[in-house]
Amino acid sequence: MLPAVVALLSPNIHLMSSHLIALPSIPPGGRRTIRVPGRHGWHRDMGAATRDLGPGTVPRLAVKAAYYLTGITPDAGISMILPGSSHDPGPVTVPGGAIDPPRAITPDLGPCDALLFENRTWHAGGLNTSGRTRLAVMMQYGYRWLAPVDDPAPYLAGHPGLDDVQRQLLGVPDRNPDGSVAREGAGSRALSEWLDRVGAASA
Repeated sequence: MLPAVVALLSPNIHLMSSHLIALPSIPPGGRRTIRVPGRHGWHRDMGAATRDLGPGTVPRLAVKAAYYLTGITPDAGISMILPGSSHDPGPVTVPGGAIDPPRAITPDLGPCDALLFENRTWHAGGLNTSGRTRLAVMMQYGYRWLAPVDDPAPYLAGHPGLDDVQRQLLGVPDRNPDGSVAREGAGSRALSEWLDRVGAASA
């Protein structure tokens, strides 16, 4: 997925968060478990950016890749999205008696597919009625000048076996020859060079 994420953002990215999400199964006809009363579970990522910049002006800042580790079936609770919502300031409203807003869809994913969506896309966990816990890994990539949402790999950043691309994605600063931290485009050197090699190999 990395070349697709870079095409949507740029090579100047790092890993902002990584989550393993276990969605329990619920009985058929059940509803989402909502932690905040009055909420319906539909949300955008990076809510602080939306609050500070405004829902109509917040730009694309990050892209999340969702990988589903358990069987993908219609009842497995795959994340739902609202198409076109990245350009609609919202808010998303759910009609009375409904669970989801109109036009919401469950993406048609195959066993080896990943779901990509950006920070402005309204989304929610689907309803898992499969009888088994649904497992998914969510990897969020954003610009290097954005602070990580969490600490995605606290014990990996100093691992001696990392290559330069992995070091960049984990937020290890790229260094100039004089030892100073590389800023602006120079800090994305590792991923830019990797993309050049991947492109040359596939040509």
